[in-house]
Amino acid sequence: MQDTLMQQGLELLLFGMGTVFFFLTLLVIVTSAMSQLVLRYAPAPVVQERRSPVVSSPEAIPTTIADDTQLVAVISAAIQQYRSRHKSQ
Repeated sequence: MQDTLMQQGLELLLFGMGTVFFFLTLLVIVTSAMSQLVLRYAPAPVVQERRSPVVSSPEAIPTTIADDTQLVAVISAAIQQYRSRHKSQ
């Protein structure tokens, strides 16, 4: 009786592992084939260059103390509003 039970267990083990191995191999093959099809038939993405703004002189840069003060005030107000909304939760 033990030999039969061990044989059945071994057969089940081999069948299960064989099924998983077959499925994973099939998955790799199908994924590779799909990748090749997409590379062959899909149009290549169009790459557009980003142009950085050209600054003619340092005076043209709009960063001043007044701008920084206004920026700090806006950020502080946003943080305060966020904290007041999320404090009750």
